Amino acid sequence: MNELISQLKEIVIKASNSRHFRHHAWYTEYHLNIVERIADELCEFYPAANRDLVRALVWIHDYGKTIAFANHHELTLTEGRKLLDRVGFATEFAERIIKSAETLDRHSEIDLSKASIEVQIVSSADGCSHLVGPFYYLWWWENPEKPFRDLMADNRQKLSLDWQQKIVLPEARIAFTSRYLVLLEQTGGIPISFFH
Repeated sequence: MNELISQLKEIVIKASNSRHFRHHAWYTEYHLNIVERIADELCEFYPAANRDLVRALVWIHDYGKTIAFANHHELTLTEGRKLLDRVGFATEFAERIIKSAETLDRHSEIDLSKASIEVQIVSSADGCSHLVGPFYYLWWWENPEKPFRDLMADNRQKLSLDWQQKIVLPEARIAFTSRYLVLLEQTGGIPISFFH
């Protein structure tokens, strides 16, 4: 299984580094690798989680974005499934990965805290990864024509979505609260008092 996941990872990294992908300059280093690291650490809290499923889901969850951003959720499910078959994952396991990816994509419609532990781990890792490194600043770099208040509003909306819908595991929320509060301030959420 490790060999199949390594092959999947290699293919997704190549697609993520392709110049036609908008985020190619930073996506692997400052998103996917961080999601993987956080997911691995969260698995320590949940030893019953299927680590192979978690790792495969980490690498497939945004695959559609590397193909075409406009309909990336649908592409993750269709092209992602083809990729899993091409790499050689067993049919049942590939189905579990794709169903899990589909559940992840429904974060605004359903309560992910009721999803499988593997989905909760990857969802939380994905949301937390946005709170690490330069993720929010890269939006400014990619959109220099936008007024700064619009950029802040974009980031505040993304931050809220991640915190309210994606980061569902209590261990993740506890570990990332300070990062969340700093980014909330940086997107315009200035506290009433700085000393209380």
